[in-house]
Amino acid sequence: MICSGRDKIETPEQFQQAEDTVNRLDLDGLVVIGGDDSNTNACLLGEYFRGRNLKTRVIGCPKTIDGDLKCKEVPTSFGFDTACKIYSEMIGNVMTDARSTGKYYHFVRLMGRAASHITLECALQTHPNVALIGEEVAEKKETLKNVTDYITDVVCKRAELGYNYGVVLIPEGLIDFIPEIQKLIAELNEILAHDVVDEAGAWKSKLEPASRELFDFLPKTIQEQLLLERDPHGNVQVAKIETEKMLIAMVETELEKRRAAGKYSAHFRGQSHFFGYEGRCGLPTNFDSSYCYALGYGAGALLQFGKTGLISSVGNLAAPVEEWTVGGTALTALMDVERRHGKNKPVIKKAMVELDAAPFKKFASLRDEWASKNRYISPGPIQFSG
Repeated sequence: MICSGRDKIETPEQFQQAEDTVNRLDLDGLVVIGGDDSNTNACLLGEYFRGRNLKTRVIGCPKTIDGDLKCKEVPTSFGFDTACKIYSEMIGNVMTDARSTGKYYHFVRLMGRAASHITLECALQTHPNVALIGEEVAEKKETLKNVTDYITDVVCKRAELGYNYGVVLIPEGLIDFIPEIQKLIAELNEILAHDVVDEAGAWKSKLEPASRELFDFLPKTIQEQLLLERDPHGNVQVAKIETEKMLIAMVETELEKRRAAGKYSAHFRGQSHFFGYEGRCGLPTNFDSSYCYALGYGAGALLQFGKTGLISSVGNLAAPVEEWTVGGTALTALMDVERRHGKNKPVIKKAMVELDAAPFKKFASLRDEWASKNRYISPGPIQFSG
């Protein structure tokens, strides 16, 4: 009905356009529904409108399936529950397929460019053999080879137990968390900004030795994807890099080495999947429906009372709906200063997976058992009754 946009309001001209629009529409209030960038915009707009003595008040609402907009007062964003349940149903279906055919390793890449919340939540709902959490990879400063070896070790161990199938969950932004790939991407961004990539590969001499070795170690298709067009901010388009196919190719290579050394004798067949857009447009779960209703009601009430620069906050979400608390939290309380395009800018910080929090600790305590034994759970489709 309202559609969704990806545009930021940044330039003085854009702020002026926003002012003209709210004046033309004679708006008392504006509700900005979105993630960290949208709510950063809501905060700046609220401040701008107040500075210009406009009557339009601005209230934000937390919406992102990535689950990376949250703080003490805003426990979750709407869409996260729905997306995770949709993906978990699909992962459960793939698990049933893996067990019935008994011959495929399904590598599933899930949405979540920055934080790995979706992968962690889906892992807790379905119990895959491997789930990679980007924040942990970064914390341990793991290399691509470390990640490949970890998956390969699980494949070998399962082969000894007679299981030549499995399910591996991979967060979309995994590549962003591996320090050596980060370094390679930064060098490539620099080279591509100033040079042309020649067929002969002379441009590679501008890479540092470690980065060049890594680049040559990557499968050809991934090399090509790394050299693709950049997004408007000049970054590698992470969503276009098929991490799941890259890992399948690298695990295959490692298994061949182990086969030659007499350490692996089974068959490995990888199947790649990307569960992306289909998760963010499903019918909302009962939880998300109730949560959205409360957020919208809260936003309306805050505007009614002339509040501005707040984010609608609903708390006590684990309790029955009647016991939820509704209020508003100052958007500035969620903000930090970050360096972007050579300038300090106030932005809402993304909430990453906390490795010392309960959800990750629960996962970490069970993953070794899930790796070797089949503890799969197929939750089935979302239920709307009850």
